[in-house]
Order: sequence, then C-alpha cells, then structure tokens
Amino acid sequence: MNAHPAMMNWPVDPIDTRGLALWTAQEIAAATGGSASGAFEVSGCEIDSREVRDGDLFFALNGETSDGHRFLPGAFERGAAAAIVDRPIEQPHVLVSDTSSALEDMGKAARNRVDAGIIGVTGSAGKTGVKEALYAALDRGSRGRAHRSVKSYNNHVGVPLSLARMPARTSFGVFEMGMNHAGELAALTRLVRPHVAVVTTIAPAHIGHFSGEEAIADAKGEIFEGLEPGGVAIIPADNPHYMRLRAKAERHAERIVAFGSGPKANARLLDAVPAIGGGTLVTADLGGRKLCYTIAQPGAHWVANSLAVMAAVEAIGGDLGAAGLALAEMEGLAGRGARHTVPARGGDGSGQALLIDESYNANPASMRVTIEQLGATPARRHVAVLGAMRELGADEDRYHRELATPLVAAGIDRVILVGPEMAALAQALGKSASGALAEAIEVDHVQSAAEAAECLAAEGPQGGDAILVKGSNSVGLGALVRALTAREN
Repeated sequence: MNAHPAMMNWPVDPIDTRGLALWTAQEIAAATGGSASGAFEVSGCEIDSREVRDGDLFFALNGETSDGHRFLPGAFERGAAAAIVDRPIEQPHVLVSDTSSALEDMGKAARNRVDAGIIGVTGSAGKTGVKEALYAALDRGSRGRAHRSVKSYNNHVGVPLSLARMPARTSFGVFEMGMNHAGELAALTRLVRPHVAVVTTIAPAHIGHFSGEEAIADAKGEIFEGLEPGGVAIIPADNPHYMRLRAKAERHAERIVAFGSGPKANARLLDAVPAIGGGTLVTADLGGRKLCYTIAQPGAHWVANSLAVMAAVEAIGGDLGAAGLALAEMEGLAGRGARHTVPARGGDGSGQALLIDESYNANPASMRVTIEQLGATPARRHVAVLGAMRELGADEDRYHRELATPLVAAGIDRVILVGPEMAALAQALGKSASGALAEAIEVDHVQSAAEAAECLAAEGPQGGDAILVKGSNSVGLGALVRALTAREN
C-alpha cells in the first residue's frame, strides 16, 4: 500500500529529533556531576521505592531519620533500571556526593533542555485543580506533549522530582508550588522558571506560620520572582489582597492579567448559569475576546478557577478551544471534589447516595465554598463529615467556630465533626447549653476518623443523601472515603 502524499510530507518538528528515553546514563552523569557505572536508559524517576515501576531511576535520598539506600533492594525488585547513590552498588547507578543535590541538579537540567511553555501555579486553595485543568487543556491542544507535577508534589522535593520527570520533547509544562513558610516559593520558582505564574487565591491556609493574610499574600507572591523575561502574572482580581499581589507582580512580570467578576478583571466573568447535567455554562471576556464554555465541576470556585485557566492558556499560547473541551470533560480529583455513587439503605429507597470526596485538604475558605456547594446539591438529606483544619495558629477556635454560619445558611441536616479542634464548632452548633445556633442540625463530635466511620455507619448512608467528607489530610478522612467507595456502584 502506498502512503498518502500528505503523510509523506508531514511537517518535521525539531523536537522529534530528541531521544525517546527520559534520561541516559551519560545525561544523568552530566546533569549531576556524577559517575555512571555503565550505559543505561531510564523511562521515569522515583523517590519512593514502593512506587517504582519498570525502567525507573530511583533516587536513594537521605532524610533526617532514614537512609534511602536501605530501600535499594526493593526498588530493583520492582523494576528500577538504575539508581542515584552516594556509595557504590552492584546494580546500574550514577555515583554522586549528595543524592538530594543530584535530584535538584536533574530538575535544573530538565528545565534547561526543554523548549516548552512553562506555567507555575500556587495559591491558598485550588492550585491542584487549576494545575490539573491546565494540564488537561494543554495536553489536548498539543496532542500529548504536556507535562505536569503529579499528585501534590509541590515542595522542595516534589518540584525538582516533577521537573526531572519532564521529557525533552515536552511542549508545555505545568508545575504546582506550595509553601507554609516565607521564602519557600522563592526557591521553588527559581527552579521552575515559569513563563506564566498563577496565584489562584489568598486565604488563611497555614496561617499559623504567618503573622496574617498579608504575610501569606507576600509569600505567595514570591512565585513571580522566578518569571522568565517577558513573563505573565495571573492574579485574582476579586481577592482582598489583589493590590498587594499586583504590586509584587509589577516588579517581575511584563504583563499582569487579573481574573474575576469585578471591574479590575481582565479575564472577566460575564455570565454563569447551571449547565444541563451539572456544572456551569460560563461566558467570559478575555480582554476583548468573548468565550463561552462549560465546566463539568460544580461550584462558584470552579467558575473562578476556569477564568484563571483560560487566562493562563491564552498567555502561554495554548489552544482555547481545546481548553474549553477539557474543562467540559474534567472529572473531580480524588480528595478534591471527586463524586461517587455509593450503596445506601432506607431514605428515598433509591439504594444509593452521593459522596463528595474533599478529604485531602481544608482551610477556612475552601470549607466555606464546599459547604455552600453541598447545600446547593439536590438531595433528600445533606450530610457533612468535617475534619479539623490544621496549622491555623492562635485563632484556631475562631476559624472553626465561624463555620457554623455557612452550615446553617446551606441548610445542612447532619454534621459529624472530627478532631479536638472541632470542639469550638460543636459548641457553636448547639452541642452545649451555651449555644443553640442551629438546633435543626444533628451534630456529633468525635475524635478520630475511625470514630466518624462508626458514627456514619450506625445509620448508614441513606438513599438520596449527599455526603461531603472534608478535612485536613492529617485527620485521615481519606480512609473513610475508601471504605465507602469500596462497593461503589
């Protein structure tokens, strides 16, 4: 069979001349200044021996209380092709003086070798969702040549690891960056060197480590310090700290795009109406270009997130049409909005209930948003299993107590509060004689995720229920979600 002439004349992209292997031994040695034991190629990078797959390069990192070299046998048993080590071993390896420094060096080398549009994402809430939406949009538009940090690999180890995993053929890279102390983002953004830097929102997350929200805004604004020449800063126009973020961005960005619904927004919401089948139909103005697209994810916070996504896609030179399709198809993320249909008994007789999994993280702002969304979800009964919010500092009791107002406003029927920090909210909701703010809400206060599971199981999810599970990851409510979804319909 003869090939079609159009296929024979397919345009050649210079990126196609680059190797297919993620790294060769020679490239790793050059990046780290180490010595390779021989020739080999790797297809991935991993720091956790339990997650190693065939062909991976395993970094034997040394922590304060552990030595990664102890896990080398397990890594090779699981298929590691080679390892980064600080002492000779029999298996294929690159010998370096410090394995942690080698990881950072490989991240830098990966960033230097790509000719890709790079986006950095941070914020007090929503950064993982925005990162995933950007990846879906850019991967679709580039036909599979986008790369992003997986899970929440957003710290001093996760960011260089995510960079080291970036293939040389990448066209777009999206990297999440997190922090809970001043100065952390400044170091991370200089590794990533983004062309576009996005701040999703400023809220009192990790406020126990800061003097106030202004200090959080300053720390988040460090992401602009690493912007490449001609870089674009994307910031939330409707946030109380907009001017503070803008002042920081003006020192480092060539262009600033504000997203939101107010008059300061360049990427501005014009209209948002419920979409058929769920989600939202959005009409937006991107500086003179009007767009209409659908978001699969429900909630006003996702409308705002989508404006940041569209602004970033346009700024990086991506395909806005592909971005709209990606947003319309994007499902909820595990621990961050994933929705499950789980078996139930009684209730409306349907035999099923809706479970909303927000178990990965929580702060006062994200709690309010998800409680509001729970209340807006059609259901026979609205149930909230809320874990404690951590790292809130001296005002911890106030932040928890203030959740009573959105719970009442949303018309929540049943609340299970988890953790000692939730005592203030339990009291505000009428658990003691000193308060009866919400007598209609049935409230239980328990100390652990296991007790919360027992409490919920005592009555069982009822047919027609909508159940929200949300709390800081350290509370462990993910185990409750896994138990409920084990027999998912």
